[in-house]
Amino acid sequence: MTVYVYAIVVLFIAAFLASALRILREYERGVVFMLGRFWKVKGPGLIIIIPVIQQMVRVDLRIIVLDVPTQDVISRDNVSVKVNAVVYFRVIDPERSIIQVEDFMAATSQLAQTTLRSVLGQHELDEMLAERDRLNNDVRNILDQQTDAWGIKVSNVEIKHVDLDDSMIRAIARQAEAERARRAKIIHAEGELQAAEKLLEAAKTLSKESQAIQLRYLETLTEVAGDKSHTLVFPLPIDLLAPLLKK
Repeated sequence: MTVYVYAIVVLFIAAFLASALRILREYERGVVFMLGRFWKVKGPGLIIIIPVIQQMVRVDLRIIVLDVPTQDVISRDNVSVKVNAVVYFRVIDPERSIIQVEDFMAATSQLAQTTLRSVLGQHELDEMLAERDRLNNDVRNILDQQTDAWGIKVSNVEIKHVDLDDSMIRAIARQAEAERARRAKIIHAEGELQAAEKLLEAAKTLSKESQAIQLRYLETLTEVAGDKSHTLVFPLPIDLLAPLLKK
């Protein structure tokens, strides 16, 4: 009987130690409650928990990557798009992350979804496509303020995809084509304007000397004469005959 008693005592001590000893890694903390009330945050390393009287909840302090499911968003210019994102956050206060919210992971996920729809719904489609960095910062700031009471720090938010339907993609393609045509016309008009200005300057310069005009006229005739056509008709300026008439 004594052997059995010793065996039972050893087993009891082993079971007590197994339930009392906890090992927390460097990135883990233990939120300890004593008789249901918060006592302290322990860790990392080896800690002792009194069974029945104390309970411990593990909290991971590493950065958590939260994938925000695809959300249907209607932009300010009434365009329906599908947007998804990813949120990077971590727990900075283990006590508040356990006491202030039931499940901080689920709460952060739901808050990220509603914030994403709310922020993007205030902007037009062009802003969603061209100003993604600014929208990321807007969503991150709002999330960081809302989750501060939960002991959570949101470090980054990235919008991954903005998906459009086929009709909107075709409309954007037509808009881009029209924009390229508009720029081409503007460049052509600017070229015509510069050419006209240079021709005007040349005309003013040639008008100062009549001999210069005559030389330019003869040079033009030489260029025309080099053509392969058999018939050549050209006007004869009266200015060329003026010196002969004076004689």
